[in-house]
Amino acid sequence: MFASAELGHRINKEEYDAQVPALREALLEAQMELGEKRGFPLILVLAGLEGAGKGETLKILNEWMDPRFIETHALGPPSDEERERPPMWRYWRRLPPKGKIGIFLGSWYTQPILARTYERCGHADLDQAMDRVLRFERMLADEGALVLKVWLHLSKDSQRERFKSLESKKATRWRVKPEDWRQHEHYDTLRRAAEHALRQTSTADAPWLVVEGSDSRYRDLSVGKALLAALRQRLSAEPPAHSRRPAPPALPATNGLNLLRSLDLSKKKDKKEYEKDLENYQGQLNLLLRKKTFAQRSLILVFEGIDAAGKGGSIRRVTAALDPRWYHIIPIAAPSDEERAQPYLWRFWRHLPRHGRVMIFDRSWYGRVLVERVEKLCTVTDWMRAYGEINDFEEQLVRNGALVAKFFLTIDKDEQLRRFESRQKTGFKRFKITDEDWRNREKWDDYEQAVCDMVERTSSEITPWTLVEANDKRYARIKVLKTLCKRLKEDL
Repeated sequence: MFASAELGHRINKEEYDAQVPALREALLEAQMELGEKRGFPLILVLAGLEGAGKGETLKILNEWMDPRFIETHALGPPSDEERERPPMWRYWRRLPPKGKIGIFLGSWYTQPILARTYERCGHADLDQAMDRVLRFERMLADEGALVLKVWLHLSKDSQRERFKSLESKKATRWRVKPEDWRQHEHYDTLRRAAEHALRQTSTADAPWLVVEGSDSRYRDLSVGKALLAALRQRLSAEPPAHSRRPAPPALPATNGLNLLRSLDLSKKKDKKEYEKDLENYQGQLNLLLRKKTFAQRSLILVFEGIDAAGKGGSIRRVTAALDPRWYHIIPIAAPSDEERAQPYLWRFWRHLPRHGRVMIFDRSWYGRVLVERVEKLCTVTDWMRAYGEINDFEEQLVRNGALVAKFFLTIDKDEQLRRFESRQKTGFKRFKITDEDWRNREKWDDYEQAVCDMVERTSSEITPWTLVEANDKRYARIKVLKTLCKRLKEDL
């Protein structure tokens, strides 16, 4: 894959000067069109060997285009804050919105390739990391992003000459660091790891372009032309390629079974027993979260449920046991304009807690396979692929030390009607009932099917769903607390 990038490609100054003005003008025009249409973001990964000119290429792109609409991220080793979240979090939160260009100098490829180079991980670990990258980039493409990846390459001799040339001049000596020479000593290992990673992850959705970096003029023109070609192709495409992918057919239920209807909603708890259990489990929860082992973990609570099933009441009984300094509640409503300009999961990615903290989602990323599915706010393709994306997201949370506890509260139609009417009659509860709640009630069967599909496709050993019978609010609140304490005891 790298052989053609070691042939000594060169462009003379006259030819370079002749091509640059037209290329700059075309790049600016494409960038302005991207900003006006705001139909997709461009994500450019600039990777490659030290000394191949990543920094110089980044600088020239910012000169040739309008830097106000380019977001540049030069990432080194992860910070303490970043290490307390999944490894991809530092990239998730920096993705450019629609209409802008994001350039990553130091990307999701850097750490896995270096870890393999220095034998901090095995070959299988690199493969697993690249599998995660493939799923991430496929998600970006499915969300409409244009992903372009450039690897700037040097032969071993060219890299050595480049370092020596820089070190020979006082003005540029600072640019060669001890780490650069260390990488040069491991050149052959790094090359093998990088070539394997690039072969595994060069796809139609996110292809790799390998460019020789020994001649700066050849390098800059090659990257600029590739960027222009990718932008022009996408800007002229109607509709974007990702939206034309046919959705697989949703499998119909054939056995007549319904998970929600199999629950015993008559379960109750009398007031005296409730008050005793409430004090008991709230105390247990508080003590569990004060354990030293929780300082290296985080707790993410997901609450979904039928309208008026009592999510808010259950959340309040959980938070009553917690120190207000260490938890945060995220109420999820319709996405804002800022959130609509990003991948679907972005507005949840940015709220992930640090270690020792609790994050509570009052409705969550499952909206895509529930309300968005039923109300046809997204395509069938979108909600069908969301199951896999959600499972992958939650697996990354758990791998990084989070305990994910998911609760779905359900009631029957008669109980919902009683609660709706009660809310309309009670002054301080009227804000809890809207026309949308009544409309959702008319689609009860559709929501029921969506919930059953959701539980079947996203309840796993590491992130199981807990279905909560909520016709009796006291029973529901205790079941939530009791389940949460049990999960924490097992985990900590």
